[in-house]
Amino acid sequence: QVQLLESGGGLVQPGGSLRLSCTASGKSLDYHAIGWFRQAPGQGREGVACIHHSDGRKQYADFVKGRFTVSRDNAANTAWLQMDSLEPEDTGVYYCAAVWGMATLKPSLYDHWGQGTQVTVSS
Repeated sequence: QVQLLESGGGLVQPGGSLRLSCTASGKSLDYHAIGWFRQAPGQGREGVACIHHSDGRKQYADFVKGRFTVSRDNAANTAWLQMDSLEPEDTGVYYCAAVWGMATLKPSLYDHWGQGTQVTVSS
């Protein structure tokens, strides 16, 4: 069973940056795609970015393209989400998730989830 733990959230001013980390334990992330998702208060969970397990192909939601960067280190069993030019609309709880095989921005297709980390963008 893959267990995921996010860290790196916090309060940041508009235009600022945060780097979220997702560390896996219990089982290797080999052959698992990693996805990042977020949920704002009163909203559903939406896909932000994802990265394939082998060739590092990435996919981003339109609302973060050019601002967020997803990466991973399979040897370290860790993935990251670098978030730049943050906007108040980026506020929410951010989750990382893992699934065996193909990466996707659809949260329903992931079967391993972290507990989430709060990101608040406010002046």
